[in-house]
Amino acid sequence: MRTVRSFSDLQEPFLAYIQDIVYATMTTVDSKNRPRARVLLPIWEVRDGLPIGWIAAYKTPVKVAHLKRNPHTTISYWSPKQNAVFADCTAEWVDEDQDVRREIWDLYKQGSPPGVGYDPANFWRGGHTDPKFGLIKLHPWRIQVLRGMDLSSVFWQAPEPAELPEPASAR
Repeated sequence: MRTVRSFSDLQEPFLAYIQDIVYATMTTVDSKNRPRARVLLPIWEVRDGLPIGWIAAYKTPVKVAHLKRNPHTTISYWSPKQNAVFADCTAEWVDEDQDVRREIWDLYKQGSPPGVGYDPANFWRGGHTDPKFGLIKLHPWRIQVLRGMDLSSVFWQAPEPAELPEPASAR
């Protein structure tokens, strides 16, 4: 087991495994503290050196209630090679920001990382403004990448807010 301070030290295997595995399990917690899992297809990007995940999903009453009550979720990937990725995140619905919704809609069409994604118009004919198009933003606070051949793990944990680098615009 190894812990890295910078996400860049984990970025390559993280994206490689996600590109290989593609589908992930998203686990939330219900009002009785019971886990609930579903298979979804998150896409990922790196902004300012930190990973950000996105999930295009139907905004079902179950997902809405779970994330409203407890925004913590785990996104897990597994392959028959025993490679795995676990991203512990907080999640939020992105409803109002149409620029972000269009940007992520396009990112799904392009694939991020390459090979991961799909044309969301196959599910939401009205485009990024379709009222049934739900968009979840994932903020990972801890990521584990597990290599199956020897079960070695690499962990990354997001810096506490006081440790985050100052944005370039503030300098």
